[in-house]
Amino acid sequence: MTELNPIIHSQLRLSILSILMSMEETDFMYLKQKTEATMGNLSVQLTKLEEAGYIKVDKTFQGKRPRTVCRMTEAGKRAFIEYVSALKEYIVPAIGTEEAEFLKGTMLYPGV
Repeated sequence: MTELNPIIHSQLRLSILSILMSMEETDFMYLKQKTEATMGNLSVQLTKLEEAGYIKVDKTFQGKRPRTVCRMTEAGKRAFIEYVSALKEYIVPAIGTEEAEFLKGTMLYPGV
């Protein structure tokens, strides 16, 4: 079986990437709200994802207020899709045929 990507396998990093896969970009406060992470933990995890090349983080100012905007990179999109595919290798054999039929056409079991 394919090894699960340890960068993505963290619960918070997986949540961040899942959110970013469905959006062109989003800001730090939106991610904080959706993940219910602390500011410090979210900041650390965003840095790890950026260092891995999976996301791009832009820090700007909106008036006098700082604004951090995150977007997924192409490498991040590929890594996320590969992660989901690897996860499928673990999940599908563990469930019965009926449950696998239910997953058809979803991200966990696309095109089958």
